[in-house]
Amino acid sequence: MTSATETQLRTAEPPPAAPRSDAVPRWSLPALLAILALAAVLYSWNLSGSGLNSFYSAAVLSGTQSWKAWFFGSLDAGNFLTVDKPPLALMVMGLSCRMFGYGTWQMMAPMVGAALATIWVLHASVKRVFGHAAAAVAALVLALTPITVAINRDNNPDTLLVFLMVSGAALGLRAVRSGRLLPLLGSAACFGLAFNTKMLQGYIALPAVFVVYLYAAKPASVKRVVNLVAAGVMLAVSSFWWAAAVSLVPASSRPYIGGSTDGTAWNLIMGYNGLGRIFGGEGNGGGGGGGGGGFSGTAGLGRMFNDILGGQISWLIPFAGVALVGGLVRCGRAPRTDLTRAALLLWGGWTVLHYLTFALAEGTMHPYYTTALAPGVAALCGGGGVLLLRAFRADPRWVWVLPLGLGVTAVWAAVLLRRASGWNTWLWPSVLVVMALALVGLFVFRSGVSGLRLRLLAVSVAAAVVAAVAGPAAYAWSVPSGSGGGGGMGGTNPTAGPSTGSGFGGPGGGGRDGGGFPGAGSDGPGAGGMPGGGTQQGGNAQAGRGFPGGGTPSGGQSGQVPGGKSPNGTGDGTGGPGGMGGASSELVAYLKKHQDGAEWLLAVSSSQSAAQLILSSGEPVISMWGWSGSDKAMTLAKLEELVKNGELHYIQLGGGGMGGGPGGGSTVSSEVTAWVQKHGTAVKESDYSKSTGSNSSSQSNQSNQSTIYRLDPSDVS
Repeated sequence: MTSATETQLRTAEPPPAAPRSDAVPRWSLPALLAILALAAVLYSWNLSGSGLNSFYSAAVLSGTQSWKAWFFGSLDAGNFLTVDKPPLALMVMGLSCRMFGYGTWQMMAPMVGAALATIWVLHASVKRVFGHAAAAVAALVLALTPITVAINRDNNPDTLLVFLMVSGAALGLRAVRSGRLLPLLGSAACFGLAFNTKMLQGYIALPAVFVVYLYAAKPASVKRVVNLVAAGVMLAVSSFWWAAAVSLVPASSRPYIGGSTDGTAWNLIMGYNGLGRIFGGEGNGGGGGGGGGGFSGTAGLGRMFNDILGGQISWLIPFAGVALVGGLVRCGRAPRTDLTRAALLLWGGWTVLHYLTFALAEGTMHPYYTTALAPGVAALCGGGGVLLLRAFRADPRWVWVLPLGLGVTAVWAAVLLRRASGWNTWLWPSVLVVMALALVGLFVFRSGVSGLRLRLLAVSVAAAVVAAVAGPAAYAWSVPSGSGGGGGMGGTNPTAGPSTGSGFGGPGGGGRDGGGFPGAGSDGPGAGGMPGGGTQQGGNAQAGRGFPGGGTPSGGQSGQVPGGKSPNGTGDGTGGPGGMGGASSELVAYLKKHQDGAEWLLAVSSSQSAAQLILSSGEPVISMWGWSGSDKAMTLAKLEELVKNGELHYIQLGGGGMGGGPGGGSTVSSEVTAWVQKHGTAVKESDYSKSTGSNSSSQSNQSNQSTIYRLDPSDVS
């Protein structure tokens, strides 16, 4: 880092300009490789012991068993219901598992690769505008962002989403620089693929890219507009091909689209994964005290700095803001096509748009969504930081701006570190001391142009960078090392660092009367937040509540997949190796023995329970009401048809209804419950469990219990 800083110090005279293409410092490539190696360790160390999201793990497994499930993103290989996201990330992981076998590494290899590629793309984009030192800082900041480390070790789709968006932004900036149409079309295609990874979230940064191109690209105004129209066509094609293809398949021949209210992909786009995320509703709860508030704190402009999200993403946001404003002022009256200003506007727009969207979202807002903020913050810290350093050395009027930004960064880091009571208490004083010494060095050696003074100035700048990233680095390392204690919901809601917040599933993982998790009341069906009365963290379930046999739908941290092994429904009493399953192995064995040629092993109320059973048994399991419990996937007529055709024999009813979540109390679920209880035969726990006595069908009438019912074609009148 010292050599990198010296190079920038020798080119301190304003205005900032793009570096010469032939001026490649010897340290540049080794620095990038070192950062990539560090990131690879953070993202993959002890990966097999990490808890993945069982919801997506089950869908990936189903995609290896059925190409139809792979295309639709079905939760089960029988294609009854899809996950509540488009399938691109599942497709990538599914292909890897089809080629190399199903397991943690096979599933996560392409995601880790995408995470490393994101760093490389960001480095290349920043380097072309701001130089090698700025690119190295940007890459380092991105690699060490705590929430980015946490989510890059998980099979949620956000890792692929960020890679595609960063690629789209980098190509958009290249189109601004070159004036050519092809990079712009590539940018639009990347954002379209990002849409097929997580729908409207993939568009958050898109306005910044298109506006910057319209303003700053080299072609004449009419040509710029024509090019944007062409890019719009590319965006539409790359965004909506999957939804259009789904619509062409008759509803009777495709799975119900999870998260929608009518089984269509278009409803999912505009509802649950669209405006519902911003304004609440559509299965997303409400702001403040609903879905968003329970996971990430109350919606508002200060949300990124609260106890839940502050340690995940906010460390360098203040410096990024100072760098953005300062850099734009330094650009002054540069020509319209000035690339430095264009890059600041693009990455600044990226940051502001993501910040406002996440801060003000009234719907579901998981902490790991904020990983999408990290590339913008990183680019501004690198590029804008170099501009401020040049101004600090060349213009007396700017001498306090860079030190002010660095000082605020150190103070905020100390605040964040002090929130984690008893965790690395030596770190926050060290950050303050090192930053103070670095600032003294900056002022003392500010005028150095060669020799010892220049080298000491470079050391001071490097020390400031170290102090700025020390806090995020400690949080980041806590994830692979397991030393932080954060991430209360494992793969379902991964976070980094120590426990500092009280949001449901946020750092510390504490729940507040359900705290926004569907069906998470303290009493009645779904107590503890999981349908059927289990808890999301299997270790906290009460015996006998949740799933018959005393297990829980979660069964473990969050259904981690053992390295290189496929679920087999046998072994350790959790229904699968590595704690993957939710039901006892005895129950899974009983259901498989008496499956009698049925397509589905069992029907349960929620996708959480279904996913665990799919992983436990390797067989298709029906989720009747989806992830939030509000999907209308199952109807009485459909259930009767499945039973009549011999495609389904076993159904779980739980706690006086279909189990937790909004669907548990709906008219349809009540009809299904009444019909199953009338026509089905309750399976006694003693029939499949050697450790329990005969407590029989009376179990179905006990509050907060769940019962398996057997139905045969002869039971359908």
